Amino acid sequence: MDAVTQTGPSASPASKTQPEVHSYFDAATNTVTHIVADPTTGAAAIIDPVLDFDQASARTSTKSANRLIAEIKKRGLKVEWILETHIHADHLTAAHYLKEQLNAPIGVGRSISSVQKTFNPVFHQPYPVTDDGRPFDHLFANGEQFKIGNLVVTVMATPGHTPACISLLIGDAVFVGDTLFMPDYGTARCDFPGGDAGMLYDSIERLLALPDNTRMFLCHDYPPAEREAAWETTVKEQRTHNIHIANRTREEFVRMRTERDSGLNMPQLIFPSLQVNIQAGQLPLAEDNGVQYLKIPLNQF
Repeated sequence: MDAVTQTGPSASPASKTQPEVHSYFDAATNTVTHIVADPTTGAAAIIDPVLDFDQASARTSTKSANRLIAEIKKRGLKVEWILETHIHADHLTAAHYLKEQLNAPIGVGRSISSVQKTFNPVFHQPYPVTDDGRPFDHLFANGEQFKIGNLVVTVMATPGHTPACISLLIGDAVFVGDTLFMPDYGTARCDFPGGDAGMLYDSIERLLALPDNTRMFLCHDYPPAEREAAWETTVKEQRTHNIHIANRTREEFVRMRTERDSGLNMPQLIFPSLQVNIQAGQLPLAEDNGVQYLKIPLNQF
């Protein structure tokens, strides 16, 4: 299915100190990509972009990424950053393609190297793994601040789903990746290598300590039949109504999350996604016959 674009109330004219947010839902992977813009300067960042991938034909496409570029040009924006909240296991990232097209650096959390060190050997990739997170351009530390135009971005390390998850606090909005879903769906799984349910609970508690009216933007939604896809909520709504968090102690959450994760299937696109995403969206090098290959490690998980 084609990506669905929804701007909603968050795309109405923002104050000079708050971000303008435009969100795009990819129904094929249930992923939401956000364009965050400074309304005073037109500077912008893209958060969690999608590279289209048809598993049956093993074909990639930049259709969704090109739609983002068209929206950026239409709105007269200048992209200063391409940001990943974590290494995704359910879709391929278009970060590398967008970097080439928009000449913007790719940023990710500082713990990315631990994820690369875990999965590089699984896929027997030829790339060296270094502490600088190559080929990502910048690794963000917890508490680090940077700017998108005049907007100040504060990086929050929010591990638990993966060790390298970050959330991005920008004015009255926070972008939390997979850490939280809509209140009726709950929270991220923690059974991937390096995941930790207790750590996720602690990360969520830090997010829920933000002001009640902080807008919270999510990376995925898996809506029940009775509602359409959604990706914007508030800290207060999450604290009060999230089915995995509200009225649960840390011990209760860890027990619930561990039991729930034990029955989950692996994401359908986990193997294509991980081997591309740990390389910031670069597709594998062509082999001596000129063909690029994605690998499926047998009996490893």
